[in-house]
Amino acid sequence: MKRPEPLEIFQPTSIKEASTILKENGPGGRFLAGGTDLVIAIKEKGLVPKYVVDLKRIPNLSGIREETDGSLTIGALTTMREIETSPLVRKRLPFLAQSAAEIGSIQIRNRATIGGNMANATPSADVAPSLLVLEAKVKIAGANGERVLALEDFFRGPGQTVMLPEEILSAILIPPSHPRLVGEYIKFSPREMMDLAYVGVAVALVLSGKERRCESVRIALGAVSPTPMRARKTEALIEKQILTEELAEKAGAEAARECKPISDVRSSAEYRRAMVGAMTKRALLNAAAQRPGPIPWTERRERRY
Repeated sequence: MKRPEPLEIFQPTSIKEASTILKENGPGGRFLAGGTDLVIAIKEKGLVPKYVVDLKRIPNLSGIREETDGSLTIGALTTMREIETSPLVRKRLPFLAQSAAEIGSIQIRNRATIGGNMANATPSADVAPSLLVLEAKVKIAGANGERVLALEDFFRGPGQTVMLPEEILSAILIPPSHPRLVGEYIKFSPREMMDLAYVGVAVALVLSGKERRCESVRIALGAVSPTPMRARKTEALIEKQILTEELAEKAGAEAARECKPISDVRSSAEYRRAMVGAMTKRALLNAAAQRPGPIPWTERRERRY
């Protein structure tokens, strides 16, 4: 058997240098962040990159920072485990920590990065629905500068984003959240742990009064369309309404109509659609039952579908 050619690895120390390497060396290169997807693709799926650009020596690409206006900046090389355990995230946005904790094993979460997870553009990505309901943006950088766009506009299809080949996702930007914001992420998969989502549902609510009127509502779905999606028709159905179990049931039915699932070896489209209905209802009622603040860690698995 012929031995594979040695893999050329570049280790730039700036985004501009990394982008220039891709421009000068042409197609066939891959960025390396945590490596949880790239290494599997090389070892098990026969991917043979022409060269690899390791991003880990570029400063300021990791960490979670609260800005003066209350927004959060999450560096692209921040690991899922860091998001899961961050006191700031768990206090401000516990359902984001909850969704990060659903990814693989602790060993995977210690390596997998939020930037790599978003750049892979997997429809079933656990964190994407939570980021969508937070109206997160992505910062994209290259040799010619930076641009910022909504995460919703970042995905083009399975494995496809708007980034140019030489561009890097450098940060996730989460705008300031309302002090009464509550949220929930629910995932369905046959195995309790270390499995891809067959369906994922995230909701973010701002409720007012004892009657729980929905002053603001955002709903996002994962694994039921070519990209993670906002369920805007469902949002419009319940915005400014009093959230009752009956209304949550109607919202679930609308979300089931709004999604665009496919049938594959893991599940039929009809089953996924039915699960969207049930899970949207549950996510809304779970979120409405919370008080703003962190979800006790002992409850996280119990809230899973």
